[in-house]
Amino acid sequence: MSTLPLRQLLREEFPALLAEIPQPPKTLWAEGNLPPPGLALLAVVGSRHYTTYGKQAVEQLIGSLAGYPIGIVSGLALGIDALAHETALTAGLYTLAVPGSGLGERVLYPATNRRLARRIIDAGGGLMSELSPDTRAALWTFPQRNRIMAGMCQATLLIEAGEKSGTLITARMAVDYNRELLVVPGSIFSPTSRGCHQFLKLGATPVTTAEDILEAEIGTARSQGHCMSMGTASSMACMVESLGLTLSGASAIPAADSRKKVMAQLSGRRIVEMVKENLTIDKILTREAFENSIKVNAAVGGSSNFIIHLTAIAGRIGV
Repeated sequence: MSTLPLRQLLREEFPALLAEIPQPPKTLWAEGNLPPPGLALLAVVGSRHYTTYGKQAVEQLIGSLAGYPIGIVSGLALGIDALAHETALTAGLYTLAVPGSGLGERVLYPATNRRLARRIIDAGGGLMSELSPDTRAALWTFPQRNRIMAGMCQATLLIEAGEKSGTLITARMAVDYNRELLVVPGSIFSPTSRGCHQFLKLGATPVTTAEDILEAEIGTARSQGHCMSMGTASSMACMVESLGLTLSGASAIPAADSRKKVMAQLSGRRIVEMVKENLTIDKILTREAFENSIKVNAAVGGSSNFIIHLTAIAGRIGV
């Protein structure tokens, strides 16, 4: 595969999902290859000071995604980021590094991972940054970088993070941007798991196998890719329409009605859990109630990724 030199991207080359975030980048620089069309992107973030458990989790989860049309996006940092890139390369997955610096060879951060960056490019992956090529890493560049990672990916996977880890910024942004947040649970005795457990308590999706990643968001996004290319509101309508439903009636529910929104999402998540247990639709609830759960989730501003999952379930069980 031929690789492309360092260059400023044209606007039409920007990752499509970045158009949905509140402060999309005005410029982007890249070296190597951009993610191929139709590839689902998973951001992987975590602690610089990982444990043996964290390393095993990265290698098991990402390694098991080999063969799926999924790309791994991370920040090239020491720790979980570098492990994510390394494991993606070993598994033959596309990987994109978004460092907290410009892409110039003299400033690329961290210096210890410059060889890794070159291996990523040589393997057909790429580097991307909002910063001009000669911009050095600074305290302010990392949160700015984090929004690019969270914004361009359908989901973010959090593997080990302390209670005050900067990694939690990316996780919070994923939630703010209505993306799926996936979290690997850790030991209750490990300080590097406290940040992960914070998000699990708030409703993030726990991940213990690669199948959890595929079921929660990435794999199902593949079957609804044409809808994901639209804006958030349009993609929800598209996914509901793909099931042969309409938003009439449900669309009258105000998005600000938080109680109805929470109840709708809880009922939807219960459906997901029960389907994972291989129960039939008749044992869950009536067909009408299942359809209503999808419509209400869309109408009240539920996560587009979650609605994708519900519609994929509907297709699988023949609703």
